[in-house]
Amino acid sequence: IQLAEILLRGMCEQSYWSPLEDPPTVSPLDDPTRQGHTHSKNYSLSRRPRVYSGENLFCPQENTEEALLLLLISESMANRDAVLSRIPEHNNDRIISLQSASVVYDLLTIALGRRGQYEMLSECLERAMKFAFEEFHLWYQLALSLMAAGKSARAVKVLKECIRLKPDDPTIPLLAVKLCIGPLHWLDEGECFAKMVIDMGEKAAEFRAKGYLAIGLVYSLKATDASLRSTQEEYQRKALGAFQRAQSLSPTDHLAAFYLALQLAVSRQIPEALGYVRQALQLQGDDVHSLHLLALLLSAQKHYHDALNIIEMALSEYPENFNLLYTKVKLESMCRGPEEALLTCKHMLQIWKSFYNLTNPSDSGRGSSLLDRAIADRRQLNAMTLPDFSDPETGSVHATSIAASRVEQALSEVASSLQSSAPKQGPLHPWMTLAQIWLHAAEVYTGMSKPAEASACTQEAANLFPTSHNVLYMRGQIAELRGNMDEAKRWYEEALSINPTHVKTMQRLGLILHQLQRYSLSEKVLRDAVQVNSTAHDVWNSLGEVLQAQGNAAAATECFLTALELEASSPILPFTIIPRAL
Repeated sequence: IQLAEILLRGMCEQSYWSPLEDPPTVSPLDDPTRQGHTHSKNYSLSRRPRVYSGENLFCPQENTEEALLLLLISESMANRDAVLSRIPEHNNDRIISLQSASVVYDLLTIALGRRGQYEMLSECLERAMKFAFEEFHLWYQLALSLMAAGKSARAVKVLKECIRLKPDDPTIPLLAVKLCIGPLHWLDEGECFAKMVIDMGEKAAEFRAKGYLAIGLVYSLKATDASLRSTQEEYQRKALGAFQRAQSLSPTDHLAAFYLALQLAVSRQIPEALGYVRQALQLQGDDVHSLHLLALLLSAQKHYHDALNIIEMALSEYPENFNLLYTKVKLESMCRGPEEALLTCKHMLQIWKSFYNLTNPSDSGRGSSLLDRAIADRRQLNAMTLPDFSDPETGSVHATSIAASRVEQALSEVASSLQSSAPKQGPLHPWMTLAQIWLHAAEVYTGMSKPAEASACTQEAANLFPTSHNVLYMRGQIAELRGNMDEAKRWYEEALSINPTHVKTMQRLGLILHQLQRYSLSEKVLRDAVQVNSTAHDVWNSLGEVLQAQGNAAAATECFLTALELEASSPILPFTIIPRAL
């Protein structure tokens, strides 16, 4: 153990030499600038190491490897000699055994943490559980290693034991709620953990504000998931109240001001949201989410050029942020025309290839020439819109997509919309991002009335996520472009069978049913869509058209007025594109 500690804490990689090599005559740590320094230390060993030959032999090549080898040997010895008896006579021996094991596991944490080997670390700490009866430190180390290894569900269970052992520590339930509202989307459990922090009162000290922030995020996500309008409004009120309390308790926390601004924006209180997002930027001027929210708020006020300037400024700091790039595509379509949007789509593909450097299950490269051809084509292009991958109905995780676990906090609300199926290889997040880029390109081609190219891009996304409701929705759009309403209807129905609350699909299906003169069913579908997302102005407008065709002029007028009012505060992309995480 002592040798491992020296290797980890007292020796850098440059000063290490392999056991099979001759030791250096001069250490890299010797100071060559010292005057009159003629004496050099002798690093040679009195006994040469014995060299063995055969199978299953390992010789470390650097200090971390040697330290890890020593620690794994020490761990096996500690487990072999463990004293687990709880009888009083063995109390001292048990304490010594526990202390020795704790030292080994702490050093293993340092060694494996340096190399990012959290999976292996969690397995090592699981073996330490024989020592862990009523021992908070080992339980907490295991919980943190499980979090780092991405084993969120097991981490929450271990954190519950940590809370039992240390009930007055507010940071433990905050870690649990972070997992519950992030990768797991266990909102009820997250609410319980957040209430633990709030119920500590003054004992939680500065973490009390974080408790209100956490429960506000839980309520905000519950409002997004709610299918009834009354439930949505109730959770939105609760979320606003929690964020206001967090902001009053911690007025210098930019996150409290930011999430208060975001919730006000979702509730379409645009001027108030602008005030708080500016306050958040005064506290943390380079926060990417605050800048993104500011751009969306400006777009809601129809200041598209100002919003685009904010996005470009944010991209200068965060050039690989796909959320910002998606918003840039939408704003460029409004301000500079679709040619610029196509350039940005191509740029996103280039960023993806350089950033992830993964082997694509499909030949994604062959589709990039489609973008090249469109950019070279300088004919007048029609205005277009790209799919909103983080509509409230698709940006949150329901039971069908929890298996994907929303991967990490970097997996924003945008990235969580394509979780219907998983590609055959590689981590989930990069492939979800790539599929979204192809679907953006497909929507561009749909706006250009180029169904062949749109279909090719959609196929690229389908190779990654063949049963994604967004892929099926796009195929319905292409079928509509070709004038095949029956085929489009079939695609939309398939998309809704996978995600019954996808508002854009519901809207398109309602309009097709309207064209087929099935007015009652069309009205039913559109009313359901309004229940899911009461701020979708285009759905209200479609519902008004259907009611007008049925001769219900008064109700149609009310729908048109609602659509007009909502459109006046509608951002270029839904506010829920911005991730909500602790």
